[in-house]
Amino acid sequence: MNKKLRCLIFYFLTLVFCNLIYSQEQQEKQPLAQILLELENKYNVKFSFETKTIAGISIDPLYPDLSLEQVINQLKLETNLNFEILSDRFIAVTLKEISEIDNAVQRLEEVVVTNYLTKGISKTNNGTIKADTKAFQILPGLIEPDVLQIVQNLPGIISADERISNINVRGGTNDQNLILYEGIRMYQTGHFFGLISVFNPYLSDDVTVSKNGTSAKFGNAVSSTIAIQNPDTIDKETSIGIGGNLLSVDGFAKIPLSEKMELHLAARRSFTDLVVSETYDAYFDRIFTDSELNSSNSNTQLALEERFLFYDFNAKFLYDIDNSSKLRINVVNMYNDLDYNQVFTTTNNNFQETQSELSQVSYGASASYSKMLKNEINLSAQIYYSNYDLDSKNNNITDSQILNQENKVEDYGLRLDVSKVLSPSLKINLGYQFNEVGVTNSENVINPNFTSLTKEIMRTSALFGEVVRYSQSRNTYLRLGARISYFGKLQELIIEPRFAFNQKISDYFRLEILGELKNQSITQIIDLQQDFLGIEKRRWQLANGNNIPLIKSQQVSAGISYNQNNLLVSFEGYYKNVSNITAQSQGFQNQFQFTNDIGSYTVKGIDFLINKRINDFSTWLSYTFSKNDYHFENLNDGNSFPNTLDLRQVANASLTYSKHNFKVGFGINWHSGRPYTSPLTSQDNSNSIIEYNTPNSSRLPDYFRTDISAIYNFKISKKIKAEVGASVWNIFNQTNIVNRYYSLDSDDSIIEIDNRSLKFTPNFSFRVNF
Repeated sequence: MNKKLRCLIFYFLTLVFCNLIYSQEQQEKQPLAQILLELENKYNVKFSFETKTIAGISIDPLYPDLSLEQVINQLKLETNLNFEILSDRFIAVTLKEISEIDNAVQRLEEVVVTNYLTKGISKTNNGTIKADTKAFQILPGLIEPDVLQIVQNLPGIISADERISNINVRGGTNDQNLILYEGIRMYQTGHFFGLISVFNPYLSDDVTVSKNGTSAKFGNAVSSTIAIQNPDTIDKETSIGIGGNLLSVDGFAKIPLSEKMELHLAARRSFTDLVVSETYDAYFDRIFTDSELNSSNSNTQLALEERFLFYDFNAKFLYDIDNSSKLRINVVNMYNDLDYNQVFTTTNNNFQETQSELSQVSYGASASYSKMLKNEINLSAQIYYSNYDLDSKNNNITDSQILNQENKVEDYGLRLDVSKVLSPSLKINLGYQFNEVGVTNSENVINPNFTSLTKEIMRTSALFGEVVRYSQSRNTYLRLGARISYFGKLQELIIEPRFAFNQKISDYFRLEILGELKNQSITQIIDLQQDFLGIEKRRWQLANGNNIPLIKSQQVSAGISYNQNNLLVSFEGYYKNVSNITAQSQGFQNQFQFTNDIGSYTVKGIDFLINKRINDFSTWLSYTFSKNDYHFENLNDGNSFPNTLDLRQVANASLTYSKHNFKVGFGINWHSGRPYTSPLTSQDNSNSIIEYNTPNSSRLPDYFRTDISAIYNFKISKKIKAEVGASVWNIFNQTNIVNRYYSLDSDDSIIEIDNRSLKFTPNFSFRVNF
């Protein structure tokens, strides 16, 4: 660990423990009645309620710079009461009745830790972590509530190469995550080929993350579940927002159509094909510098020109049919496109121009209907369609070859859910899910001429059920469930038990135990590192029961937390084993690059978090220690060796300040270096291959990055609000190597190639809301 890192972490630890010394000076929880009175004076509103409705309820003081809408959302989250806005002045506060659809389904799932990292991030008694983007304050390096960037701040979650499209949860690869957008399974998650989330940050409302103990209704993914939802209530008010940063412009609108119908729209488009900024240059260097695009001989390349753009579009139609039923329809479209032109001189000193192209597009749609029956049974049905298509054209001037490649996924899904609230402390959930997934892979080569087209289809049926028990004292939460899946193509019937247990030990301590078995029939593999221009080289592939088997996982974790006087300390240990992975899915760039085998990886680790809030300051430190090892029978003589994603130690420290309309965040990110395989000192030059040391026996230098961001809100007029933000990613322009591999040049000399992280990357944003 370098001297700079030790000094910064020592400084932060000193700050945290000083906070602990002065914790007694902090504000205790306040009665809700007192908080409502203060809010009435501040926002010139009137809360209407019966005294018994709020009797005995106390919550943490709210941040002073929240808007009224953010205040209402936070009160709903922390009190489990209804806050209905009747007019510009009057707000009704009522108990949530069991007849309400959402409440009947979720009434036993309660928040046990608010402000898990910062305002808007909470932990529930069922083991999930929820992020409310409307109540979200600020995180270092972020000036927009990018949902997948927010997720990476949680302990145990990181992207080893800084890409949004490569989120690693407790040592797993990104394709092992189930990412749902309004119930639609997403196979593309990043713009700029992985650096920016495809989910519009100003329409996305709630994010639910489950690292373990996943609900039985979710399946076909062996790592985490990340569910993203847009606003689901009709507020009957028109709101419009437009804004932009140094990469893109965006806008959203909520348009009431009637008392019972509303339309939500959001769109975003980059202007990188028209104007180039310093932010664009940094992103472009990160993604394309070490790709196939820049592998040509620079001595013969005279000029190059790239054109890159991305956009996304989201629409949601809300229809409250009556008091007990509702209909929701969603449509989403994401797109990335790169055109890369190069001009070369030929051996006859003539000019030749080539064009390479890469496009990535996703379409999705879902429709859901829910109905609450009089006997407290909630019925819901959802259908969805997801389409992902990755196309590339690589014009290789050196070999006079043109390669066209395509990877396409089509996913149709249906899910039926039945929930029954048996008593205030007992609920059962039952359901059925059907999916048909088709994957197409095609290649067309010119010189030599070669064509390949394969298409595979997997149909999966699943029954699931779970029982949720919440003790009358509200101290014990238990969820027991199982999912029974039948994979038609493989003719396999799999039972997946799940459980979540949360026990309040005392007023300040809680114990949590989670466990699950899960399976997965679709994964990403790499045939060749230069596929799809070396940028999006992973292609989706279905299990076939032979060289690509059904992936299986088992995981258990146990943790304890302490929460008092705005101080949170949590400690969680976990064990995770994932079997039936293929070597092709791990992206080896060593002696195993062209070898396929079936193996497993095992992760043992601990997650630690300490978070302290003092008035307008919030500080936290998270630390993860884990050991992640592969085991393949035919690789490394059957001996275990470190996983390519084995980051033994990960530490994040942050300090945020929020006062009135101004927010600022400062953060430090550090982790130990990734494993890589170095060549042997002595090489046999007669065979034109690289001879390597023991796999993943070397380590890259430690990763270190410091970020800062600031946001200021102000009013242009009574009805027009504005926001300006600025951020810098990697303030000290630290050179971080996120991957290292080796290749041979024309004279069989070994070349060391380093993939570097984002350099000093500034960004600026401005928004106006009507």
